[in-house]
Amino acid sequence: MSNIARDITERREREEELQRQNERLEKFAKVVSHDLRNPLNVVEGRLELARAECDSDQLVEAESALERGQALVDDLLSLAREGKVVTEAEPVLLKPIVEQCWASVETADATLNVDADQAVMADRSRLKQLLENLIRNAVDHVGPEVTVEVGRLADGFYVADDGPGIVANDQETVFESGYSTVPDNTGFGLAIVDEIADAHGWDVTVTESASGGARFEITGVQFDT
Repeated sequence: MSNIARDITERREREEELQRQNERLEKFAKVVSHDLRNPLNVVEGRLELARAECDSDQLVEAESALERGQALVDDLLSLAREGKVVTEAEPVLLKPIVEQCWASVETADATLNVDADQAVMADRSRLKQLLENLIRNAVDHVGPEVTVEVGRLADGFYVADDGPGIVANDQETVFESGYSTVPDNTGFGLAIVDEIADAHGWDVTVTESASGGARFEITGVQFDT
């Protein structure tokens, strides 16, 4: 077999494997959306009827547990959808989309500094989800007065904060589904970031920022030249 024929065969096999992976994730998303969300909707309806009949602290606790269950379903659904391999990318200017994400997240008195004017090749909606999750993570873990910095790397970009940082032993664990140090947090935010990066063929790692906080580096990114 010639090198050209081998390359074509390998590319076709890779494309078929990506298609199968996307189909598996789509099936999982449908299960999450239908088989898990529907029972929760039934519980929500019954809970509303119960509140109309009586006033009990038990119902307040039940409502809190229901809200957490619904949040978990939403995050699982997002995890499945964002993990689908990106097959079509477009040039996305980093600074404007970071500013859009900042405006859509509750950032209170937080401060944003952006020093990244390049265009990256990405799925726009999923890049937006990645950035929103990293911004929200900084606000949730550091506090409402956090300073978030987004800057350029040689082969990507970073999102950093001025908080207490993440200890070395936890720098791999933070990307695991369900891991969180914030009470009532579902722990899927950074797992979704990791899935989105992987879907693009990027790598995401966490290290220490210049101020001692957390710095998430997304590398392996293709720039639009």
